[in-house]
Amino acid sequence: MTSLASDLDIFDLSPIAMWIEDFSGVQAQFKLWRQAGITDIRAFLEEDLSRVAACSQSIRILRVNQKTLDLFEADSQDHLTANLSNVFRDEMLESHVNELEALWEGKMEFSGSAVNYTLSGRRLDIQLRGAVLPGYEETLGRLLLTTEDVSAREAGRRREQENRLYAEGIFEHSPVSLWIEDFSRIKALIEDVRNRGIVDFRVFTDVHPEFVTQCMSEISVIEVNKATLDLFGAPDRSTLLQRIGDIFRDDMEKTFREQLIELWNGNLFHQREVVNYALDGSERHVLLQFSIFPGHERDWSRAQIALTDITARKKAEAYLEYLGKHDVLTKLHNRAFYMDELNRLQRKSLRPVSALVIDLDGLKEANDQLGHDAGDALLRRLGEVLNGAISVPNHAARIGGDEFAVLMPGADRQAALTLLETIHELLKINNQFYSNAPLGISVGLATSEPGETMEAMVRRADLAMYEQKRAHHANRKAATAIALA
Repeated sequence: MTSLASDLDIFDLSPIAMWIEDFSGVQAQFKLWRQAGITDIRAFLEEDLSRVAACSQSIRILRVNQKTLDLFEADSQDHLTANLSNVFRDEMLESHVNELEALWEGKMEFSGSAVNYTLSGRRLDIQLRGAVLPGYEETLGRLLLTTEDVSAREAGRRREQENRLYAEGIFEHSPVSLWIEDFSRIKALIEDVRNRGIVDFRVFTDVHPEFVTQCMSEISVIEVNKATLDLFGAPDRSTLLQRIGDIFRDDMEKTFREQLIELWNGNLFHQREVVNYALDGSERHVLLQFSIFPGHERDWSRAQIALTDITARKKAEAYLEYLGKHDVLTKLHNRAFYMDELNRLQRKSLRPVSALVIDLDGLKEANDQLGHDAGDALLRRLGEVLNGAISVPNHAARIGGDEFAVLMPGADRQAALTLLETIHELLKINNQFYSNAPLGISVGLATSEPGETMEAMVRRADLAMYEQKRAHHANRKAATAIALA
């Protein structure tokens, strides 16, 4: 009797909530189910949770300790027992399946997590442990259960999970292409170079370009988000990583070299504009932003690369630049480019330089008689001819309404005459397609003389063009006079 009293004192004074329960009703139910041929108890119980509830209702609570009453906010064991439906509810039935399965399989101990509620309705996350007391293995007439309150731990775990899902959601659904990469091997390679006494890393990479290639091969891609797949036209992550060489190619090695130099200098956060390629081969201009994750500065094992698609902006900038240097109608360079090129050639020592100054005959008449659309068509056709005849380093420009110029760096008079012949040949071909509106041009040609400025040389070509134009008009007048006679 003294021993029992002592045991009960220990039970009551335990700092963990403890229950002594009679599961013999559960054992009796198990017997009926076995006789009915049930073998998979989990599937059987999960099929109809009312079967779990029937088992729970057959359990009798024999004793609980003071810690149990305190935990569940009960005044007494009778108070707790009368309100068990408020304690064990909702998802409790699902977790109770684990305990019943363990007992069905003959195990004498079980454990698991569950959700209970205090009598005031406060949620309790509990760690449940149970053991069949010695002597009751057959009947399950006495089980000792403990319910440890782990609400704080579980709340922290749920917050951690919520934060993780939130961070994953931001990563996955970011409108910017995001890459998580491991740069630890690159860190080791750079430190090895530093330990060899190398001071000027830029010179080192100049002399050893294979080092840059090796570093590129050591990057480990950990994760990419959906925006990355969309940006590069990849159906899935596996395809993207298999074809990574199609994305980062051409000048990317030069860009990566500059990144390595930034890292060598301790700049763990940097950005630059680069060109990548989608899997269909189309260009992707991107703003690359690189950062080593906080806490990984020592080993670079986590780096985030953000790629913002600036292709549309770059195209707009390129088009604006094109408009600044080209004539939209003829697709030739404009007068601003022509003047810049003339000044550039003046500063250069390359000589000789030749120039053709061209005037489109009959533009005014076409505009006056047929309208400006007809005149524009003539200008476009001459633009096509000059674009077809002229290639770099030579440049053709529309420098006035009906006036054009061709600058030929390093070309002597014979080269200029050859180009002029090509222009006339293309003009003939063009006129064959537009026989009802033939193109005619007046051309002046000049080649720079020793000590002559570019402006003076072009002026001579301009004067030669006007001489030819006057001769052209004189011939037309004479032909008209003969016809009238």
